[in-house]
This record gives sequence, structure tokens and C-alpha cells, in this order.
Amino acid sequence: MTGHLDYVAVVPEREIRRRVAGFQRRLGRAGIDVALVVQNADLYYLTGTVQQSHLFVPAAGDPVLLVRKDPERAAAESPLEVESLSSMRSLPEVLPRLGLPANAAIGLELDVLPVRNYQRYQKIFPEARLVDCSAALLEERAIKSEWEFSVLEQCAQLAKASLEAAAAQIRVGITELELSAILEGAMRRLGHQGVVRFRAFNQEMLQAHVFAGPDAGRSSYMDGPLGGRGLTPAVSQGASRRPIGRGEAIVIDFPGTRDGYMVDQTRTLSIGPLPDDLQAAYDGCAQIEDLLSTVAVPGALCGEVYEAAASKAADLGYGDCFMGAPMPVRFIGHGVGIELDELPVLMRGSDRPLESGNVIALEPKVLLSGRGTVGVENTWVVGDGGLRRITAARNEVWEL
Repeated sequence: MTGHLDYVAVVPEREIRRRVAGFQRRLGRAGIDVALVVQNADLYYLTGTVQQSHLFVPAAGDPVLLVRKDPERAAAESPLEVESLSSMRSLPEVLPRLGLPANAAIGLELDVLPVRNYQRYQKIFPEARLVDCSAALLEERAIKSEWEFSVLEQCAQLAKASLEAAAAQIRVGITELELSAILEGAMRRLGHQGVVRFRAFNQEMLQAHVFAGPDAGRSSYMDGPLGGRGLTPAVSQGASRRPIGRGEAIVIDFPGTRDGYMVDQTRTLSIGPLPDDLQAAYDGCAQIEDLLSTVAVPGALCGEVYEAAASKAADLGYGDCFMGAPMPVRFIGHGVGIELDELPVLMRGSDRPLESGNVIALEPKVLLSGRGTVGVENTWVVGDGGLRRITAARNEVWEL
């Protein structure tokens, strides 16, 4: 890697080599001869760059990054071998030279690859068997390294400092949108990368969700417990121009993001004390979080963790308004890292066990109809000794 940019962090070569080797082992177990990786989050994970590329990853042997735009920049950002690729049409000439047999099983990221692109690969490789390699890659990404933990901790510090800067400017009458702009400005000044990556189709995420009062609980197309009114039906989520009043629950939910990674964090704030019913609901969320911190351990099934949270919410009297209403989401947490919606998902019915090295965001939230929404969200590392919290902002209601 030659290096020519003043980036704060570049993924170390040893980290890239470890990831590629782990992915190759999974390809071999799945009977996939070679993977062609093209999606930005996956490219960054395996190469350290997101330049327009096809990453050629054989189940055994050296990977090669075939870059259309910009090869020079890719070579500066990635430790892998880089070759120029004039266009997708030149793949049939390049890949056999790299050792691809005509009848190979070629892995593609079929969970995100557009059908049109898939059909082009079918024409380019008529004798090959095109299969899905996304599961192998996402499973490899689900286990984080010590280097990744260190970057996530920096994300947590960014989230903490950004929230503190925004909270200092909250006053009666400030609109949700104004507060969101203050928060987003603080995040950018502190190094937020500006992009929040979301893998699921048609799911989008703003840099931050800021809402207060009853509007916080509005459901939306986004697969989350809270939506907010937003500014337009074109993006019906997030902050509105509604002024914030005294004693309202202000919910600020945002990923602290830098250097390709993110943590997810939610805090509840209030100008003056919260009304008793909202404070009690928040205390219930805190109790649920305390429970989750003891049950979400290596080997615990994700579905069982969800049921523990839902059962506790019902015992506290919030069973019908837990995790959104009238259409609550059926998860209590999710993996987070390069994308906001990584594995594992702690959802109803999942028999997937948690593993040491998973990084998960746990987000108990309660909606009181006509009153407001409260909740807390922290990002945790799953370890052999239990959970370790990464997010660093103080956890109680922020009374301003």
C-alpha cells in the first residue's frame, strides 16, 4: 500500500489478510470455487477500499482487486494486488488468467446484487454455476476483531461528544429539525463519515433520528420501532418542524459513525423532569436492558433473548406498547459494524446462537399513545465473560 491520503485510519494489512483468509475458509466449506465481491460494505471489509471494483477471491490462493475506477486510489487504500479493469465485459478475458475454470461455482452477493447485474454475469459465464456467497461473508463479518473493537470505541466517543454538544443547545421551542441539524453538525465536525450504510432493500437511515412528544412513536416504512413525522412523504421518518416543549420525552437515536464503522445509540432527554408515567416507562426500559445484559451471552439463542425482553415488558405492564405500536417490530437488537443491520438479529423465533465477538445493539423502547416514547440503546461486545458496553454516553434520562 503506497498511501497518499491524510486519512485518520486505514485498515491494517494484517486485518485484511485475516478477513480474506476467514472468508476463503467459508467458501471452501460451502463448495464455492471463487467469489466476485462488488458491494461497497463488503469491499471495504475485505479490501479497505470502496473504489468501483470486482474483488476476485478464490477459495485457495491470492485475491486480486480488479478496479475500474479509480485503480490508483484503490492501490493507495488497499494492501491487496490491484489490476485495472476496463469494464465488466472484460471479465471473461481476465478471470481465466487468474485461474477461474469455465465451469466454476462463482459466489455472488445475491442478497444485494441487482437482477440485471446477475443476468449479465449469466451471459458472461454461461458454463459457470452462480451461487450465493453472501451468507459466508456476512457470517465472517459478524465476528469482530480487536482492531474493529478499537474503531467501534472511537465511534462511541464520537456519539457521546456529539450528543453532549447537541444537548447543551436544547431549549423550549427549538424544533426537532433544528436540534437534528445541531447534532448532525457536531457529528460531522468530530469526524462522522456522513454515510450510514444499510443493507436491507429499500431501507434508509438518516444521520440521526430526533423527535419529541407523541410524534416520536409514529411508525414508518423503516424497520425500526420509531419513525417520527419527518419532513415529507418522500422520506417519512425523522425530525419534523415541530417545536419541543417542556417535560416532553426527547428521543435521540443515531449511529456514531467513523472510519467505516458505527455504533448505535439512543438516549432520552427532557427539558425539566419527565412526567411520572414517562419516567416509569423509561425505568422499565432500563430494567429490560439490565436483564438483557445478563441473558445475551455466548450460546444464548437470539429468539430466547427477544422473548426474555418481551416477557419482562409484559410483566411491567408494557406488553402492548413495547418496541413500537400499533405495529411493533419483532426484534430487540441487531448486529452492527460496517452496516447498521448486520448479523446477528435478536428476533422472535430465531434459533441462531450468539457468539463471542458479536457486536450487538440492544434497544428496548416503550411507546405511550398520545404521550410520547422513551427508550435506551447501547452497543455491546459479546464476550466469554458476558457483555461489554461500548457506547459511553451516560445512560439515565438527560434532564436539561
